[in-house]
Amino acid sequence: MVLLRWIRRRLVVFAGLLTLAYLILPNVIVMVFSFNDPAGRFNYAWREFSTAAWRDPCGVADMCGSLSLSLQIAAWATLGATVLGTMIAFALVRYRFRARGAINSLIFLPMAMPEVVMAASLLTLFLNLGAQLGFWTVLIAHIMFCLSFVVTAVKARVMSMDPRLEEAARDLYAGPVQTFLRVTLPIAAPGIAAGALLAFALSFDDFIITNFNAGSTVTFPMFVWGSAQRGTPVQINVIGTAMFAIAVLVVVVGQLLARRRNRAAQP
Repeated sequence: MVLLRWIRRRLVVFAGLLTLAYLILPNVIVMVFSFNDPAGRFNYAWREFSTAAWRDPCGVADMCGSLSLSLQIAAWATLGATVLGTMIAFALVRYRFRARGAINSLIFLPMAMPEVVMAASLLTLFLNLGAQLGFWTVLIAHIMFCLSFVVTAVKARVMSMDPRLEEAARDLYAGPVQTFLRVTLPIAAPGIAAGALLAFALSFDDFIITNFNAGSTVTFPMFVWGSAQRGTPVQINVIGTAMFAIAVLVVVVGQLLARRRNRAAQP
């Protein structure tokens, strides 16, 4: 009875840990198989421990080129979506204008719409404009679908801001630019950073929209999909493990900085 009562009180914790383990398990498998030395072309069965793939992560032809291209597209798409999304979020929260409600509703469409529908729509647009499919069409497409996620993240942060802080800055003779840079922007920065990180992850990971609008351009997800048809090199697991480790490191550093900031703010 005591054991059952103890388990019942911690049932939510156990459910959360099981869910977390279920989500992390694929990443653990990718990490383990990055140290495998497969017998054939496919890295699906464990054979023996090896660090050869880690010593030569670019040993597969064109893989690092596609990785570099994906990182470039993700970086530029993040920059474009973050700048445009931040301005749209401030406009939707701070100003009243016609069709504001309709725009608020349209912002959620790219998030709710199936990717294949958006991919086909963007491809139709580019073909009607006579655009040549390649780097720039992929970049425009990524900015388009990342924009909604940035607007949603920044908008939530801006809506929670206390307008009295900006009023206090103006009462202390701060100009509009000074108020924005020293008061508004630092408060909105967590939402902007969250939107930027989300946009980068979505852009780097996207396959469907990229595949429709890439032409002869090959990004890293497209390279992985193509490799899976002929064989799965261990280097793909190495890149996946490295990206996962970097993402975890960014989250941990962010949490540590936030905890230190909270401790410094406490009296």
